[in-house]
Order: sequence, then structure tokens, then C-alpha cells
Amino acid sequence: MDLYEYQGRELFERHGLPVLAGGVATTPEEARAIADRLGGRVVVKAQVKVGGRGKAGGVKLAEGPDEAVARATDILGMDIKGHTVNKVMLTVTADIAEEYYFSYLLDRANRTFLCIASVAGGMDIEQVAAETPERVAKVAIDANAGVDEAKALQIVEAAGFPAELTDQIVPIAVRLWQAFVAEDATLVEVNPLARTTDGTVLCLDAKVTLDENAGFRHPDHEALVDQAAVDPLEQRAKEKDLNYVKLDGEVGIIGNGAGLVMSTLDVVAYAGEAHGGVKPANFLDIGGGASAAVMANGLEIVLSDPAVRSVFVNVFGGITACDEVANGIIQALALLAERGETVDKPLVVRLDGNNAEAGRAILDGAANPLVQRVDTMDGAAQRAAELAAAGV
Repeated sequence: MDLYEYQGRELFERHGLPVLAGGVATTPEEARAIADRLGGRVVVKAQVKVGGRGKAGGVKLAEGPDEAVARATDILGMDIKGHTVNKVMLTVTADIAEEYYFSYLLDRANRTFLCIASVAGGMDIEQVAAETPERVAKVAIDANAGVDEAKALQIVEAAGFPAELTDQIVPIAVRLWQAFVAEDATLVEVNPLARTTDGTVLCLDAKVTLDENAGFRHPDHEALVDQAAVDPLEQRAKEKDLNYVKLDGEVGIIGNGAGLVMSTLDVVAYAGEAHGGVKPANFLDIGGGASAAVMANGLEIVLSDPAVRSVFVNVFGGITACDEVANGIIQALALLAERGETVDKPLVVRLDGNNAEAGRAILDGAANPLVQRVDTMDGAAQRAAELAAAGV
């Protein structure tokens, strides 16, 4: 989960990192109140989860509350690379002498953590990394050892930070690592890490990505979710503990196991090319336990998508036998009817693996007019695509 800058700033502040006083506003009048509280000159920054705000005109200075209102009015509602600005953050200003870059991240390729630091921070850090990579220090971090003062000093020296700032940057490096670990982040980035004209080092930006897989350890992280940006179907699925992702297509997908579902997306997309470009409408992994309740919840979510014209239920029986899945499908349709849900879209079901024959017999015996059974994955994908195309 990517955080907005204001959320990252608050997180940094909780972990003792030096940040500027500020606040977040959703209206120009709220911006006025914050500017009045902060006093004097302020910077008004668009809050979007994308880079390049400054170059897009999403960062502006204001000399006081009246000008803060004008700048907030300019920025709120802006489109920055496809992201609409609904909030602005206001902070006091700082007289910057130099801009640096500092981050910790999960290095998936090398299965470790990595610190990236440079004395050439600011808006053009990507260009610096591409054209003069020698100016960017990359230091691997041992997950067991972490970052103590000795490791932080190694990073400071590798990046070439000014010697006179060592006493400030070393504790920042240590605390930033502590925040990274404590919050189960996969990225914490400060750009710029700035030296002001009076020699103080400040974190003037905060980019943070949290590992949603660790969310169970952080109930407070739920408050950081931008509910307005969450797809309502995805939110409902999450409430039912379903692994669901909304896609732009017409064939609803339900499967057991992430790998199988991913493969199903591929075969449906391929089959859909022959039927007017029909595509998968979602990713939904119901996991190993395809009980009637789980299947009913899955079908309810998938069928709630108005774009769905057919549903492909693709199950490979392993720990959960296919006869249990078949019973789950029949019972799920009955449960949905009891809930008053309208179920009028065709279901194409492919069962294979443990007790597949028994499962197929159960579906055939139920003779539900909505359920069509196809024995092969490719054949079922073709049929689901065909039905979706006919229903459009």
C-alpha cells in the first residue's frame, strides 16, 4: 500500500525523524486555517501517489493564508498523470542549500534489503541514476544485523555526504531503518533529504510503501487506506476475506489457487480474442476450502460486477475434493437465492483432480440451467468467452 506524502510525513514524525510542521487540507478554506496556524510562508503540495508533481505544477509557494487559499484552489482538482488531486499538504518552508536522496527498500531480485543514497537528490534523481550511476551509492543491508550507527556511517561515507553533516545524517539513517522495520515497509524514501542554509538536515519529502501482507500486525494501518480510491467490489471482497482484484473484462473468474487463477486469466484472454475481444473481469482465488459459504460469497462478488456476462469456475481438486466443490456450487446458488440475489448469468464449470468424476456427476444430477460443465480448461474458457460475447 502506497501512502500519501502527508501520511508518510506523519509516520516519519512518529519515529523521531526531522520533518517540517504541516497539515493536510481538502478545501481552500481548510488550507487557509492550516496556513494561519503555521504562520508566514508555506508550501502547498498536491497529494497524489505519483511522481513529477513539481514539474506538473502541483507544488507552489504561498506567502500567507490568502495566497495559500489561491494556491490550494489552483491545485485541488488538478489532473497529474491521471491522478486527480483531492488533498493538499501545507508545510512551513525551509531555505534549502543542498538536496540529497536516501531510501531503504526491499531488493526482491537479490532477496535482501538495500539502501540507496546520493548527494545528488531532488526532482532529477532518476536522471542522475541513469547518466551518472557512480553518484548513487547502493549498500546491501543484512536483515539480521539491520542498520546501527556503524552501518549508517558506512552508508554516509559510501554516498559521500559532507563530513560536517555526519552527526545528523547517521541518526536519521538509523531511525529511518527503525521506521522501515517497525512499520513492515517495503520502501521508505526521502527526496529531498535537505541541508538548510543554517546547516540543519531535514526530511522534506516522505514516500512510503507498506507491505499489505503484514497488515495483521498493524491494525492502525487500516486508517491509512484511501477508501475513496478503493474499488467497492474489492472492498466488499476484502470484508469477506476473499482474494479479489477487479479487472476490465466480461468473464468472471473463480478458481482455487493463485497459480491456477492466473493461468485461467491467460486462457480466457486468449479465447476471448475470437469472440470480440472478451476479457477476464476479475481475479478471484477462493483458496483451498471451497465450502458453500465461500463459493456463495465468491459468486456474489463476481456477479455484482455489472460488466460480468458469464462466470468461469475453474477448480483443480487437491486437498479439497471436486465433489465438495460441486456441492458447494449447487448450495451456493441456493444460498444466493435465499439472500434474494438475482443469479441469471451462466456459469461454466471445469472440475479436475481429486474426485473429479464424482463432482461432475453431482453437477449433472443437479441439472441447474445456469450451470454448464466443460471438462477441459481450454474448452471451458472458449465456452465462457462465447457466452460473455453473446450476452454483451
